[in-house]
Amino acid sequence: MFKNVFLFLALLTSINSIGQQKSEESAHISRFKPGAMWFYTGLRPAKLEKVRKYDRLIFDLTYSTFSGDLKVFKNKWNSIGINTSFIREFPISSGNTISFGTGLTHSLFRVETTGHLFAPDSSYTYTTHSEIQTFAPETRFLIGNSFSIPLEFRFRTKAWKHIKFHVGGKIGYQANIYSKVISEDKNGKYVAKDYSFADINPWIYSAHMRLGIRNWAIYGSYNLNTLFSNRASTQLNLLQLGISISLF
Repeated sequence: MFKNVFLFLALLTSINSIGQQKSEESAHISRFKPGAMWFYTGLRPAKLEKVRKYDRLIFDLTYSTFSGDLKVFKNKWNSIGINTSFIREFPISSGNTISFGTGLTHSLFRVETTGHLFAPDSSYTYTTHSEIQTFAPETRFLIGNSFSIPLEFRFRTKAWKHIKFHVGGKIGYQANIYSKVISEDKNGKYVAKDYSFADINPWIYSAHMRLGIRNWAIYGSYNLNTLFSNRASTQLNLLQLGISISLF
C-alpha cells in the first residue's frame, strides 16, 4: 500500500515538474520572442549574454507627395511608395538603449497626379509640365527608384516591449524617374512611359525619423535635394509619411 502511494506521489511530482517547465518555457517564449524572426541571429544561436538587436529588416509604407512648386498639379490619395531597408545595428550603450544603424535602402515613390503631366521641354534640357489633354480618361503617375545608405541614431527604452525613436538620414543614388500614363478608350487600354528627363538629380540626401513601439512606428522622410537639377525645371522635394514595420 505504502509503495503504491509513494509511486503515485512520485508520478504527480513528475507531472507537476513537467508542467512547470513548459509554463516557464512558454513565458520565456512570450517574453523573448515577440515577433517573427525578431531575434534572428544567423546560423548559430545567440549567447545568453549577447545584447539584443532590433529593427534590421524594415519596411516603410508611405504616402508620397512633394513640397515646392505645387501649383500645376494635385496628388491623389493612392500615391503610395515603399522603402525596404537592411540595417546593421551597433549598440552604443549597455542594454542597447542607444545604438547606431547603417546598411542599404531601396526606395520607391509613386505619385498619381491630376491636371498636368511632367515632361521635358522641347530642347530636352529641363523638366516642366505639359498641358496636353486627351479626350480619353487618363491616369498619370510620376515614379522613381533609388538606392541609398541610411545613417541613423536609435534610442529606445529597456526590454523588448520598448518605445523607440530613430533619427537620421540617407545618402544615395537616384536610379530613375519616369512618367507613366494609362489611358483607355473603346479600343482598349494604353500604357505610355517616358524616361526622357535630362536633368534628373542623380544624388539624393534626405532626413528621416521613426517613432513607435516594438516593431511598429510612424515614419517621416524629407529629401533635401530637388528631383530635377536645372534651375528652370519645376522645383520639387520628395516628402514621405507613413508607417514602418520591422520583421526582425
